[in-house]
Amino acid sequence: MVSPATGTIRHDWTVEEIEAIYRSPLLDLVGQANAVHRAHHDPSHVQKASLLSIKTGGCPEDCAYCPQSAHHREVKLGKEQLLDPASVIETAKRAKDAGADRFCMGAAWRRVRDGAAFDAVLEMVRGVDALGLEACVTLGMLEPHHAKQLKDAGLTAYNHNLDTSPEFYGKIITTRTYQDRLDTLSAVRSHGIDLCCGGIIGMGETIRDRASMLAVLAGFDPHPESVPINALVPVAGTPLAGRDPIDPLELVRMVATARITMPTSMVRLSAGRTELNREAQIMCLMAGANSVFYGEKLLTTPNPEENSDSALFAALGPIAA
Repeated sequence: MVSPATGTIRHDWTVEEIEAIYRSPLLDLVGQANAVHRAHHDPSHVQKASLLSIKTGGCPEDCAYCPQSAHHREVKLGKEQLLDPASVIETAKRAKDAGADRFCMGAAWRRVRDGAAFDAVLEMVRGVDALGLEACVTLGMLEPHHAKQLKDAGLTAYNHNLDTSPEFYGKIITTRTYQDRLDTLSAVRSHGIDLCCGGIIGMGETIRDRASMLAVLAGFDPHPESVPINALVPVAGTPLAGRDPIDPLELVRMVATARITMPTSMVRLSAGRTELNREAQIMCLMAGANSVFYGEKLLTTPNPEENSDSALFAALGPIAA
């Protein structure tokens, strides 16, 4: 059974405690997560975020799930150079007009490097911020001085996912270490930028691995402001192409457990949403998710079409944001 507490902020969760929560009877788990959610958030608000790939393909990392890796030569994905800042800002404006509150930009880089490309990203951030949108980027590893420049440009959040547990990580990525990820998150946090940091389930990890990843995230002080929960989208040509989709209720459990262990974070229902019917998505929202990515594509993988999301929010009733 889940503890009756309704969202005490803790940074000392053990893997065993989190695994026990995850394995709780489903209705108890969702009920407790919903109580925590209501204690810390407006249950009527669901943030819409839009995501754009500003530089696609050719990444030197070997992430087993990612079609943008240069290591996965069988993936049929066209490479695109860094987009022009003006076109990115125009896309952000259209996203805002469609109802987005947050605009996220992703570049298939291993790390940020000084120069014209990073200067262009800073211009994009300034433009998105000027539109009144929350600006978020994911650019790989960075140094503290890059974080300061992004902050000065108006960046709200930096996305840098842990992906999985420290124990399972080496089976998914070998070209950078877990500590590399933690160092980047530290650099981001040191300059007052919000952390957008979560992971992916369905890659072959155990439930204990999922609990271990959440223990790392919940150990941050403060907790990440944003926690994306992704389900693997198998892409032909990647090492994980043959994996079966997860049971949607596993995603519900992961969202609920994230909500209980990180009560004040925005829990984002992210990749894999195309595999969820309307009712499963609503269960995730009941379990504590309070943000969705809005638009037809997440970087290079599919996402529900906007008209499908409009129907979802219409079904939720007038309280939906």
